[in-house]
Parts: sequence; structure tokens; C-alpha cells
Amino acid sequence: QVQLVESGGGLVQAGGSLRLSCAASGRAFSSSNVMGWFRQAPGKDRGFVAAISWSGAWTHYADSVKGRFTISRDNAKNTVLLQMNSLKPEDTAVYYCAAGALGATSAPGQYNSWGQGTQVTVSS
Repeated sequence: QVQLVESGGGLVQAGGSLRLSCAASGRAFSSSNVMGWFRQAPGKDRGFVAAISWSGAWTHYADSVKGRFTISRDNAKNTVLLQMNSLKPEDTAVYYCAAGALGATSAPGQYNSWGQGTQVTVSS
């Protein structure tokens, strides 16, 4: 199983930017064919944000973040990044990094390893 540790969260004003990082260790990072970011706001279910294939050729975004967030990965450094621009108060949540098998897309159940999360707070 892959161990995942998120970092980069914090407090930012609306319109600002943050970059989240996910460091992976454990079994070979490249074996986790799909990496994803999810988020959970208080009182809400965990929701999909973005995902990326092992090669980086395929990416998938939630409609709410398209054009504002960019997911990328560096397999040599065992990291996955989420660049978040034009942040809105509704982006406030705990953000989780997750590792899934080939074919995983936007359903949390398709991912079998999760980090502890990092808090992102966007003030208006």
C-alpha cells in the first residue's frame, strides 16, 4: 500500500492561489496508476476534485474546478501536485490525496490509499 502525506494547505483570500503537494512512499509509486485529489467540507460528503494517470496524459476535473485547478505528477520524485488558482470561499475544505488502480476516475471507492488531508480555507 502507498503512504501519502499532503502539504501546502493554508488560509488564502478569495482570488488567491495555493499549491498542494502529495508525497508518496511505500510500494512503487508508479504502481498507483491513477492519483487523485478529493475534498471534504464540514457536513458534506467527500467529493472528487481531480485525477491524473500514471503518464500524465489523462487528467480529469470536477466541473467546479475546471479552468482554475491543475493536477500534475512527478513519478521520479513520487509527488502529485494540485495548483489551485482563483480560489473561492466554496473551495474551503480538507483536501485529500488518494492512490487508485488503473481505471480509477472520480469515485472515492476506486481509490485504496488515502492521506490524512490538509486544510484549505478561502476567506471572502
